Amino acid sequence: GPKVLFLNPLITKKYEVKKALSLEPMEYCVIKNILSGEKRVEKGPKLVFLQPYDKIQRDERDNQKRQSISLKSNEYIRFLDQETGKVRVVQGQKGGVVPGANETHDGLRQAISLKIFEYIKIEDKLTGVVRTERGEGLIFLGPFEDQIGLKRCAIEVDEETAVLVRNKRSGQQHLVTEKELFVPSDDEEVMEVRKLIKLAEYEACIVRDKTGKDIFHFGKNEHQRSFFLPPHSELVQLLWSRGRRREKRDLRITKLDLRPVFMSFEFNCRTNDNVELVLDGSFFWEVVDLSAMVKYTNDTTGDICNHARSRFIELVSKVTLQDFMTQFNSIAKQVHESDQSDFYVKRGVKIHSLEVTGFRCAEQSTAQILEQIIQETTNRMNRLQVQESQNEVQLREIRGDIDEEKARSELIDIQTLNSNAKSKMEGLSEAEKVKTFIAELSENFPDMDMDVKISLWKILRKEDALKAVSSGNASLYFTPNEVNLSIEQHEHVDKKQER
Repeated sequence: GPKVLFLNPLITKKYEVKKALSLEPMEYCVIKNILSGEKRVEKGPKLVFLQPYDKIQRDERDNQKRQSISLKSNEYIRFLDQETGKVRVVQGQKGGVVPGANETHDGLRQAISLKIFEYIKIEDKLTGVVRTERGEGLIFLGPFEDQIGLKRCAIEVDEETAVLVRNKRSGQQHLVTEKELFVPSDDEEVMEVRKLIKLAEYEACIVRDKTGKDIFHFGKNEHQRSFFLPPHSELVQLLWSRGRRREKRDLRITKLDLRPVFMSFEFNCRTNDNVELVLDGSFFWEVVDLSAMVKYTNDTTGDICNHARSRFIELVSKVTLQDFMTQFNSIAKQVHESDQSDFYVKRGVKIHSLEVTGFRCAEQSTAQILEQIIQETTNRMNRLQVQESQNEVQLREIRGDIDEEKARSELIDIQTLNSNAKSKMEGLSEAEKVKTFIAELSENFPDMDMDVKISLWKILRKEDALKAVSSGNASLYFTPNEVNLSIEQHEHVDKKQER
């Protein structure tokens, strides 16, 4: 149309008036010629008039009209021609994208957005070629390209970081240590990011190279203190036993501490009188020869404890429980000091000390008896301590009395000396008085006899004594000889006076 059509009834068997299909700008339809089987696509905006034997193909939703595809700037779509097998890719930014008559697609795909520090590996499934795309940018995959893995971050190679890379074409490994933001090339694969191995002054480690040779690195050596692990080399990992009985061998060590360290232990042994004991103690030991240790053992702690346990079993079996309780420190000392074998020397270790910190009976009944013995011993020690304290107090008291008596003796000596000195001075003073008195008498009375002079001096001294006594409350009694008195009765004199 538009037109008027006159049909010949003689040759027209059947007719039908149909409306044309109106397509919008973003619509299209697929038409199939049922006679030839060919398909074609009609894209809007337009009116679609079907030809003889044309039939509109409906979509999965039973619609005649189909919506064309609109792509954003970061989107793309792949179309597969079912008839020829060709794949075409349409990248955004684009609108009104219509697939061919025989083309199918698996939906919109997002372009891969890479930042400046990101990269991705892409493989062409048709040729097998792998290429590396580095950011920043949008990456659209080709018809046969597929992404290998996820986006990856470039590796920052600096003073403490290196990258171990394998070339997939040659199969060789090399270590990248040049400072850069490293992105592997198309044929390279990052095997491992290796950190700088740093050793303290007291640490050491073992590196095993591709020939199987062990190289020892010590932190005390300046050129071995820090390094990257070379290609085809590995850091030797020692597997040591742990636990007080060393029952678990899962302690993995790559860096060894060469300083002396403590290590606790717990052993079972039996005394000569058949008492099973559990011993608790500790080693103080260190590694002195690392190469010898690696040569003879891979379980240093387990070997040390097992050898010490054998020595303990040997020595404890020779003593009774009572002897062990009083000698366990000396027995522990004999375990390593009296060991004549070169067991520790071969393994490059040195035992500085071995101490038993405690022991207990393995059987409960024996433990109760031992507890009673220990309690009785403790009580006896407490009583001895109390007695010693009392003796010490008494001894202090005696020492105090002795010191007091010594002080008194010294006081008496000093008082005696002072008294003698005072008496000596008084005697000298009295002698001087007598000398002066007699000298004066001799001068004034030259004819006076010496006995008379002395008797006069005695009379004066008696007078002084009487004055001293009279001035106080004391009573002084003299005998007739001392005062030269005569006692007489004068009653007749009194009677005469009365008359």
